[in-house]
Amino acid sequence: MPLATVNGISLNYETKGSGDLVVLVMGTGSPGRVWGLHQVPALVAAGFQVCTFDNRGIAPSFEAVGGMTIDDLVADTAGLIELLGAPAFVAGTSMGARVVQELALRRPDLVRKAVFMAGHGRLDQFQKTLSEGEHELDASGVTLPAKYEAAITAVMNLSPATMADPAAARDWLDMFEFTGGPVPPGVRAQRKMDHDFDRLQAYRAITVPCLSIGFADDRMIPPYLSKEVADVIPGARYLEIADAGHFGYLERPDAVNQAMIEFFGA
Repeated sequence: MPLATVNGISLNYETKGSGDLVVLVMGTGSPGRVWGLHQVPALVAAGFQVCTFDNRGIAPSFEAVGGMTIDDLVADTAGLIELLGAPAFVAGTSMGARVVQELALRRPDLVRKAVFMAGHGRLDQFQKTLSEGEHELDASGVTLPAKYEAAITAVMNLSPATMADPAAARDWLDMFEFTGGPVPPGVRAQRKMDHDFDRLQAYRAITVPCLSIGFADDRMIPPYLSKEVADVIPGARYLEIADAGHFGYLERPDAVNQAMIEFFGA
C-alpha cells in the first residue's frame, strides 16, 4: 500500500479495480485492510474502483499518539478523496461512519452518496461509560487474559446468532484471541476522542443522498442510534440488518454489500 502525504500527515492507502470511486472508512482500532475480506471484492466485481486506507492512529499511517479529533479524521478523508479525484461514493462503519457523516455535511462537493454503517449522531450513557472504562483500562496497563478478552470482544461485537453457531463461534473466538493484546498508542488516541457530542440537529443540513445501515444486535452502537441519523437527514434511507452485531459488515457481508452496491448504482 502506498503512503501519501494528506492533510499534513502520512496516510497508508490502497486502490483496487476501475470505475467510479468508492472510499471506505474504517472504525476505531482497525486497519483499512479489513474491508478487503468482503467489501472490496464485491465492489470491484460490481465495477467500482475501491480505496481503503488506515486512519491516523493506525500504523503505518501517522499514529497521532498525542491525540486527534474527528475534525482531523474528516480532513484526512477529504484530502485523500481530493488526491484520488473527487467526488466519490463514501461509506464508513462506527467511527468511520461518523467521519462520513461529517464529511457529507461539510464537503458535499466530495461526496456523491454516503453510507453509514452503525452510524450515530450521539452516544447514549452506555457508550460513554464504556469509553471511559476503556480509557481507564488503557491507562492502568493491565493486560486481560487472552481468552477472556476474546470472549468480551465477541459479546460486544457479534450477534447472538453468530455465537449460536459452534463452528462460527470457535473461528471468531480463535481470531480474537490471536489478534488481541496490548492496545497500540495510536489506537488509544482514537479511543480518547470526544464522546460527549450531539450532532443530530446539524445533520438536518446534509444534502447528499444517504443510506444509514443499522445492525439489529449491535451492542456498541444500537440500531436506534443509526435510525436517528436517517430520520434527521432529508431524504435519507434506513436499513436494519438482522442477525448482525457491530461487526455486521463481516457477519452479514452479502446483505451489506448488496445494500451498498444497489444504493451507489441507483
